[in-house]
Amino acid sequence: MNIIGYRKIYYTVSGILVLISWVFLIVWGLKLGIEFTGGSLIEVGYKDARPAIEEIKQKLEPLNLGTVNITPTDQNAVMLRLKDVDESTHQQILGALKDGKELDEKRFESVGPTIGRELKTRSVQAIIIVLFAIVIYLAWAFRKVSKPVASWKYGVVAVLALIHDVSIPLGVFSLLGKFYGVEIDTLFVTAILTVLGFSVHDTIVVFDRIRENLKKGGVEHFNDIVNKSVNETLTRSINTSLTVLFVLLAIYFFGGATIANFSLTLIIGIIAGTYSSIFIASPLVVSWELWARKGR
Repeated sequence: MNIIGYRKIYYTVSGILVLISWVFLIVWGLKLGIEFTGGSLIEVGYKDARPAIEEIKQKLEPLNLGTVNITPTDQNAVMLRLKDVDESTHQQILGALKDGKELDEKRFESVGPTIGRELKTRSVQAIIIVLFAIVIYLAWAFRKVSKPVASWKYGVVAVLALIHDVSIPLGVFSLLGKFYGVEIDTLFVTAILTVLGFSVHDTIVVFDRIRENLKKGGVEHFNDIVNKSVNETLTRSINTSLTVLFVLLAIYFFGGATIANFSLTLIIGIIAGTYSSIFIASPLVVSWELWARKGR
């Protein structure tokens, strides 16, 4: 299978997807949850049927809470996201929601704006540190195979592939936030970091096979060695990703609303990561080597 030979097609497909994702992020941004913006979150479950969303809003109107985002989380449960409230207001909200009905408070969280900003900063820092660590590790791991491509270039290519893998789920959640009010939280950041780890692992498997085939030597050109290496690891990469996706799909459909966005992020990211490890990362190494050869 001549994967390397059709690399321009893969670049075009990925370029379009990443460009669309960046446009969504620039125009709409991400809808941040209270963990990043500050505020309160209340989740309650009703023993009997849950009231309609409009009915809940009417019950809360006399409390002058401002904007309250109300999201059903289960057949008989509902989640409220609103400004930061004290304990007295918290009890008033529960009383308004109860209004003669039997309910159980499942969760109450309150995050101040200072903590929210700190979490946002640390989340970005964590992602940047991970990317730098990947470049350094790959440069070290491939230090003995520096021809025809310098070892550090494998790390840079891996990071470019990871930017691809992260951009697509970010774009999807920007779209979901705009039209469906889906917010990102710390679980989303956890999912993104997990995608980074899974994707780079898949990419390193292919790179490691390239390293082994380069050590064997032979009369093959570099692009033939890379193509051979990708084909040798193709089945393994697809089977591993499918196994993970089956589990994530089960979690998404049966795991409940609280972790649905977490599993959806992983599903999108792992599909993008599997694609990039096969059709983007290794072809980019070949393209870089060809560009460098023309420059020489």
